[in-house]
Amino acid sequence: MIKMNIIRVMVVEDSALMRKIILDTINSDPHMEVVSIARNGKEFMEKLNSDKPDVITLDIHMPIMDGIEVLKELRAKGISLPVIVLSGVSEADTKLTMECLHYGAIDFIAKPSGNMKFNFDKLREMMTTKIRLAYEGAAQNVPLTEKVKLGHNAVNRFEAKNKEAYEKKRIEALVMGASTGGPKALYSVITALPKELGIPILVVQHMPAGFTKAFAERLNTNSKLNVLEAEDGQSILKNTVYIAPGGYHMEVSSDKKIHLNKEPAIWGVRPAVDKLFISASHVYKNTLMSVVLTGMGKDGAAGTVEIKKNGGFTISEDESTCTIYGMPKAAFETGMVDEVVPLNKVPNEIIRIVTS
Repeated sequence: MIKMNIIRVMVVEDSALMRKIILDTINSDPHMEVVSIARNGKEFMEKLNSDKPDVITLDIHMPIMDGIEVLKELRAKGISLPVIVLSGVSEADTKLTMECLHYGAIDFIAKPSGNMKFNFDKLREMMTTKIRLAYEGAAQNVPLTEKVKLGHNAVNRFEAKNKEAYEKKRIEALVMGASTGGPKALYSVITALPKELGIPILVVQHMPAGFTKAFAERLNTNSKLNVLEAEDGQSILKNTVYIAPGGYHMEVSSDKKIHLNKEPAIWGVRPAVDKLFISASHVYKNTLMSVVLTGMGKDGAAGTVEIKKNGGFTISEDESTCTIYGMPKAAFETGMVDEVVPLNKVPNEIIRIVTS
């Protein structure tokens, strides 16, 4: 039996109560240990070299140097370490969380609410899972030059006959799904698409309630397309991106309108990519295109199969550019993926297929 490495975690948090909760949570896992704590960003930067953490949990609001300043400093110094942000759930905090993801945080966890009535077991499972995934993702990482090289090879792997056949069809809608690492990946894709793409885009990003609105607003501010958090009953319009709201499945109804529901979670998540992909495939049939981006688990694989069965076109992100190669791998292993594309080439491939 192979012995697992102990994951060294550094906790950056100014609240004594939250520090205790985080420390107890992490230290409850035999494969993790808190090797250091810092009460603000300045103290963190001073301790970083000597303490050598594998993963960092980072508070946003801290005196002297806050979480966003820390992420900017890490970027400026060229330091690449997986950072998980701990965020409040207020409107202001959700916007700051999106900014943290933009500046390099790999993921985030919503802090327990002020009344402290929360499920410790759920928090422990969420935190330890995200720390482990962050550690594994960093361990499997390769230099950017290699990613581009590997990605270029990957984009040439799809079969020419599929491309030639599909270029004779038209695309009426695009569906996309992502999880861990998804906010940054989706941002890079959606902000690179043209204003007059000519089709609607429907997106499921695994994200809790409250955060999807901030995510949609940030995308809208920086995109040529109109981006919004989806509402029940909305008509699906061209050149508009609809983000599934946290806590709701998003489906496409037969009259091409948004349908939100609170049906049971799939794969432990709501919204689920499969819900969107499968419902959209029944409406758009062979005029639908799908993209599965970085994320843990297998959500989107069943939907990819359904889209292909209905004559649609399917893409998955190449392993070389994924934060977590889970969802794209599961989709690829169905044998129903037409193209495997590195993230940096996804926008141009969407444009090429839609406008061909």
